[in-house]
Amino acid sequence: MKNMDLFDAQDSSLSAQVKPQETELQPPIPPASAPNGSDNDDGSIDLAEYTHQVYLRYAISVVKGRALPSVSDGEKPVQRRILYAMHRLGLTQGSKPVKSARVVGDVIGKYHPHGDSASYEAMVRMAQDFVLRYPLVDGQGNFGSRDGDSPAAMRYTEVRLTKYAELLLSEVDAGTVDFRPNYDGSEQEPVDLPARLPLLLLNGASGIAVGMATECLPHNMREVGNAAIALLHNPSISVADILQHIKGPDFPGGGQLISSAKDIREAYATGRGIFRVRARWTIEQQARGQWRMVVHELPPGVSVKKVLEEIGEFTDPQVKTGKKDLSVEQKQMKQLFLDALETVRDESGKDASIRIVLEPRSSRMPQEQFITLLLAHTSLESTVPANMVAIGLDGRPNQKNILELLIEWVRFRTITVTRRSQTRFDQVQKRLHILEGRIAVLLNIDEVIKVIREADDPRADLMSQFGISAIQADDILEIRLRQLARLEVIRIEKEMNELKSENEGLTIVLSNETAMRDMIIGEIEVDVKKYGDDRRTLIEVAERAVAKTVSVPDEPCTVILSENGWIRQRTGHEVDLSTLSFKDGDQLLAIAQTRTAYPVVVLDSGGRAYSLSSTDIPGGRSDGVPVVSLLDMPPKMKAAVMCAAAPDTQYLFSSSGGYGFIATLKDLVSRQKAGKAFMTLGKGDNVLPAANVANGNLVAALGSNGKLLLFPLSEMKELSGGKGVIILGLNDGESLIATTVLPEGSSLQINGTGAGKKPLQMVLKWGELQPFVLRRARKGVLAPVKFKPEKIKAI
Repeated sequence: MKNMDLFDAQDSSLSAQVKPQETELQPPIPPASAPNGSDNDDGSIDLAEYTHQVYLRYAISVVKGRALPSVSDGEKPVQRRILYAMHRLGLTQGSKPVKSARVVGDVIGKYHPHGDSASYEAMVRMAQDFVLRYPLVDGQGNFGSRDGDSPAAMRYTEVRLTKYAELLLSEVDAGTVDFRPNYDGSEQEPVDLPARLPLLLLNGASGIAVGMATECLPHNMREVGNAAIALLHNPSISVADILQHIKGPDFPGGGQLISSAKDIREAYATGRGIFRVRARWTIEQQARGQWRMVVHELPPGVSVKKVLEEIGEFTDPQVKTGKKDLSVEQKQMKQLFLDALETVRDESGKDASIRIVLEPRSSRMPQEQFITLLLAHTSLESTVPANMVAIGLDGRPNQKNILELLIEWVRFRTITVTRRSQTRFDQVQKRLHILEGRIAVLLNIDEVIKVIREADDPRADLMSQFGISAIQADDILEIRLRQLARLEVIRIEKEMNELKSENEGLTIVLSNETAMRDMIIGEIEVDVKKYGDDRRTLIEVAERAVAKTVSVPDEPCTVILSENGWIRQRTGHEVDLSTLSFKDGDQLLAIAQTRTAYPVVVLDSGGRAYSLSSTDIPGGRSDGVPVVSLLDMPPKMKAAVMCAAAPDTQYLFSSSGGYGFIATLKDLVSRQKAGKAFMTLGKGDNVLPAANVANGNLVAALGSNGKLLLFPLSEMKELSGGKGVIILGLNDGESLIATTVLPEGSSLQINGTGAGKKPLQMVLKWGELQPFVLRRARKGVLAPVKFKPEKIKAI
């Protein structure tokens, strides 16, 4: 997600308190001031303002002190502290590894005042070669696997730094970066590590902060190094020019990047995008024409275990909670996989870190069809998000594109090299000064000895007699006798010549921007040559694998729904209602003549819409299945309305609260089995049966008070969901009980019950309906019936 304006919400005084390189531990917040600027006399504070300040400081602490990496060295604070602690312990690549617990103890005791598990988990991640493109920690022992296996406890594992850690730590003691006190002031820790290459792009980073997140992807060192060199040569370079060097992400586990050049370019130009990555495989030919697919590289974040579990879910699906049988979709996918796949084996081991063997059911099965099935339904093809959010050199988190990240790192590298050169220049000047003093006294060694033996203050006498400085005099007084040999003069002169030559070079670098740039470029070239390797992720554009769907024949059918929620279908439209049987206490709720290729939509009593395919609904002469077994309908909800027709069919939807609207059936269709919110109902309102608006141009509405209203269909609004407009004006305690649509000139049948619940009906002809034709939202006219009206329909 894009960064929120956490920092812009701060006033200038608070921004001054939270400096870019401050630790996450903040001083207590002072009591809030009164509105007029003075403190409250009673010592009370504004709770809202105090809460705002506290949470804002917490958010900034999480963003800058824990979750987001820095553009300078690509590390989060905990990672930086782990690396520096290991550097202080001398755990270089050639040293003997030590217990992880020792390193973790050093880290949390000196630099990172948090739990040991957080530090150990961060260290484990830096040691996993399937997570980092260039691991910084060399782990000995069980450091987990890409299958999700947990690492061993830190008392069992051992660690030391890898060769890649030199890119971060080799210059840390050369005056390149600032140091600050640790959390208790007893130690000093670096604010940044002097990265010799842009580690944020090399290893990437992932983190979630407050209001923002980051997902930086790893890249190839040679490509990134060449891009940085190109930027140094041409500061006005464009993103397109950078992408001539950086082709795309380079994941530790390889894989194939199949995104188009346009998508890759857009992601790098905006700092945000999605990359589509698929596994890499080979086809191994067997005896008698048999073949098998062997996967040897997986997309990032995908493990062998995950792929096998996904295939197992299709070949051996489990009944979902609350259901009595597999869904139609599960049965179809099971059959699809069993028809195609004979065997799947995990042959990963020492010889091959990843080897998944997939054998088809028949050698005659087209390879492309077999591969597409697996790619479309498993994680063998997946997406990888990119969201390049990082803390810049100004200490503010922001989303940056690829060029901005490189520009900031180049600026940081220029600063560190300048500081390193200046520090070395000062050291050379100091050493030359001391050596010049030694030469002066060694040429007059007898006089120097005499002065030292006879003088009350030899330091002052040496300075006055030989014209040397206090520093030179102190150095002479500390010289050992063995250093007074004649050969010492020759050694000193040789050292002075070397230092003068180095001094001239440093002077040129510090005073000439071109010389500085050339030195930085040369160092990048050396590091890339020493540490760089070939690209692992193949970049080859390919079409996304499309899931195979089971084709549904387009045939006429009739869908039947009962009041208790049992649904079934019959072939054709010639269904005799008198032959339909229902379970005891159940009866017909809705019947729809439709086609198998059309969607079936069910509305529950809460106004939520669910979609079904005709293939989901059982046929035959049975009573069907409960519709809740095909849908994820909430408890206590039941089916209230059913619509089945072409997707562009329009219906009038209404509620007992007197409201309604016109909607197209496709607006109700949802791929989610949990459905989608559709109608907004008032408290105690019910959903009424829907009416097909193609049946006429007048709306007829019947109220519980016996009043009937007709008005033009054109007065209704077309919506995709919601509450709608008033259909019939109602008083308190009254409700709308039925609606329908009829053409002009037709008759209207009113059904109801009389004494003893005897079913009765009455037909009003077109001429008799004229007194009821008014405007929408009117209260209507009392219908001339002598029974309790319940339903209406056009005839």
